[in-house]
Amino acid sequence: MRRLLATLLPVLLLLTACGGGDATESEPTSKSTGDISKLSSLKVTDNGDDKAPGLDFTKPLAVSEPTVKVVDEGDGETIKAGQTAELAYIAVDGTDGKTIEDTYPSGPQPIELGEDLKAGNEAIYNAIVGAKVGSHVAFAAPGNASASGQAGTQIVVFKLLGAKETPKALEKPEGETVTPPAGLPTVKENEQGIPEISVAGVAAPKELVSQDLIKGNGPVVKESDTLTVNYVGVTLKDGTKFDSSYDRGKPTSFPLTGVIKGWTQGLAGKTVGSRVLLVIPQDLAYGAEGQGEAKGDLVFVVDILGVK
Repeated sequence: MRRLLATLLPVLLLLTACGGGDATESEPTSKSTGDISKLSSLKVTDNGDDKAPGLDFTKPLAVSEPTVKVVDEGDGETIKAGQTAELAYIAVDGTDGKTIEDTYPSGPQPIELGEDLKAGNEAIYNAIVGAKVGSHVAFAAPGNASASGQAGTQIVVFKLLGAKETPKALEKPEGETVTPPAGLPTVKENEQGIPEISVAGVAAPKELVSQDLIKGNGPVVKESDTLTVNYVGVTLKDGTKFDSSYDRGKPTSFPLTGVIKGWTQGLAGKTVGSRVLLVIPQDLAYGAEGQGEAKGDLVFVVDILGVK
């Protein structure tokens, strides 16, 4: 997923503004949008699911606005809203056709067709929802002007390899209760079921502590995963609460590679359904200067509710 996002994110952001109509389960037809006529010369030669297709188009190919086009339709099952699509893609330079990235050797890449994608990138959502497995879909977006004054268009063609139901996140941690060793911060739930952390008498950590309070029975978390969690964080120095998803009223999702090292190292290897106590030295958090109120050594309780 990280490789997919690294290449597609600039395109996805540009496509946000070119929405297209709503695609709902009662209207499942895949939609193309944008400067579609500029992609009329694009021909895709399918080479199976394990090898990138051949691309042929009139060069240079440039679009004046972000564009999505369903190049050819597959003959598989129709992909529905809420599912997770699996795809592979090849990205090329519209000026000369040179390959920028090819993910086929790495196998299928997942993209969840949920409300987050629909709200942020409706054109992408609408192109995939209603399409059939086996379809090829092209994205094209104008690039920055080069020294020669030419606009470099990036073309991304992906093949929809499959779709499966997206596992729903848990509402709360589920698993076996674990009694932590002495000397760690203590955690109790209040009347609303929200964990409250006490740091009284707890010594500064010499290394990261990652302690299960509830051991979940779900999939094992990998560093490359995106997690859905509820959490609360306090300072070890005086127990000041500086952040809480509970206070915002809903869980949050994030890639485990995009957070502080204490979270990445402390949550990788844990299981979905777990409640984890993290005691994080400042060098694995935000350092001595901190970030806002999150200064010095930090303590978190993290409920792992889902993984992508």
